[in-house]
Amino acid sequence: MTTEPTPRIVRFSPLRLHRDLKAMKPGENAAAALLLAFTLIAILWANSPWSQSYWTLLDTHVGVAFGEHHFDMTVKHLINDGLMTLFFFIVGLEVTREFKIGELTDRSRAAVPVVAALAGLAVPATIFLLLNSSGENVQAWGVVISTDTAFLVGALAIIKPKFPGRLRIFLLTLAVVDDVGALIVIAVFYSDALQVVPLVVSAVLLVAIALVRFLPAARGPAYAVLGFALWIALYLAGIHPTLAGVALALLIPVFAPERRQVEDAVDVIRAFRQSPNSQYARTATRRLRQSISINERLQTDVGPYVSFLVLPLFALVNAGVRLDSASLSAAARSPLTWGIVAGLVIGKFIGITGATWFMSRTGLGQLAPGLRLRRVAGGAALSGIGFTISLFIVDIAISEPARQDQARIGVIAASLIAFVAGWAIFHITDLISPPEPIGMKLIRPIDPERDHIKGNPNAPLTLVEYGDYECPFCGRATGGIDEVRARFGEDELCYVWRHLPLERVHPRAFDAARAAEAAGLQGKYFEMGAQLFAHQDDLEWSDIYRYANAIGLDLEQFDQDVRVHPSKVLHRVQDDVQDAEAMDLNSTPTFFVNGKRHKGPWDSASLIRALEEGRE
Repeated sequence: MTTEPTPRIVRFSPLRLHRDLKAMKPGENAAAALLLAFTLIAILWANSPWSQSYWTLLDTHVGVAFGEHHFDMTVKHLINDGLMTLFFFIVGLEVTREFKIGELTDRSRAAVPVVAALAGLAVPATIFLLLNSSGENVQAWGVVISTDTAFLVGALAIIKPKFPGRLRIFLLTLAVVDDVGALIVIAVFYSDALQVVPLVVSAVLLVAIALVRFLPAARGPAYAVLGFALWIALYLAGIHPTLAGVALALLIPVFAPERRQVEDAVDVIRAFRQSPNSQYARTATRRLRQSISINERLQTDVGPYVSFLVLPLFALVNAGVRLDSASLSAAARSPLTWGIVAGLVIGKFIGITGATWFMSRTGLGQLAPGLRLRRVAGGAALSGIGFTISLFIVDIAISEPARQDQARIGVIAASLIAFVAGWAIFHITDLISPPEPIGMKLIRPIDPERDHIKGNPNAPLTLVEYGDYECPFCGRATGGIDEVRARFGEDELCYVWRHLPLERVHPRAFDAARAAEAAGLQGKYFEMGAQLFAHQDDLEWSDIYRYANAIGLDLEQFDQDVRVHPSKVLHRVQDDVQDAEAMDLNSTPTFFVNGKRHKGPWDSASLIRALEEGRE
């Protein structure tokens, strides 16, 4: 096999689900802070002596004219129906990526957050309808279904719960499904009467967009032109035009970078370095762009504009609500307001927490290692922060200004209550059941079905190593482990290896870990590990395939596992990495003797002494 798996690439996008488990990203925090700032500006402006200028701005018409033909929209509708298409476009790109090469490719891994998200859609809507079972408020049930991802991430950053990594991945995976549900609801329940001819034109445009991927060049401009045409066609067809962004995103291809394309780009860059000229510069730029899917490039290019421009403008034109005594009094008596508050605050908490408990208790799904139900409960409470899509649906589901104000008051009140509730749950549960000191105890017990083990899984003594195949100290410690195992024997000692690739200093360690996991699927995990340790200076994929051949692996299956369908091996490595981060492990090798972190030297004599002390 000469085809090589893709290297692990870290990417930034303010709205995406990604697998970085470090502390909350500054970009995400800044976007949430800006969204909050514009929300406050809108509220203050709408209740200031200059409030009339706010409402005048929202009703100002902006448009274009060509001869007798003209098209215009108010500023508010231009932002809600026009610019917000970019928001739904980014959401669609995220959804597509996660289902094709992201967290949602592994069904068993995604089962709990997916079911929790579905319950988090259904239960709030049910509670809202129980309080608004008839009349004109019924149409507003969609206001309570969606969580605001940007504010959710910002709230986690402010509260700073212990060990946030697993929870963050859980909530972001949940948010992807939540967004899918919200988009479906908008498409099905909040579109006008359909017009046949524009609908047929829309279908033709969708086919054209699907074929753009086969163009030899200029695919970006083609997507832009056809996407704008689709927006117009959907608008004329009576379907909410923002869904053009979703449809366009779902038809844009996504793939993981292929190493061959990356290497081709590097070759051109090397030639440019030796002979700088415009031809090499253009070729290098084109090769670099082609090595990354257009889905990824668009998230990087468009995402910041959505986070730092579109969403703040959306908050500015939608969060303005009169908070005088009359409007607050009307909201306090309104079943619409209380339905929204109850749906978001109570419904999200009950739906997400209850579904998570049910899936875990029945065995239909499992929480990620290290994640507990009490952590999910805190995240479920924060999921009641429904802002962007909630206000979006307020504008299209409710026509009367007074009731719109009542609904907006409900959304804002629910978001504040949800934040306080989440903060309280995190801090109260920590007081009742304080977390263990970071890294002193093994947070994930040894699991014979999951871990790579030498010796008897039920042995009285256990030794768990977090290591890195490119780390020279781990390579040297391996010989010491053999001495330790010989000292205690197979029946008395259970030895486990887990991954902690330190990519900053060992750039090939993550790929080596993936290769070991792929070999493990064929029952030769430790054989591959021995090859990797024996050739620590030669861990390119071409070398790794030679080692796979040397230990007798089925190379076609190995290639499938590390390149074509990598989710299983990728998630196994990431599980270990996330556990290590939760325990604040930052060096290799790190050992746990009988579940407790080993301090001091890791030579065979020291490990034997620690194990004997543990046995005594």
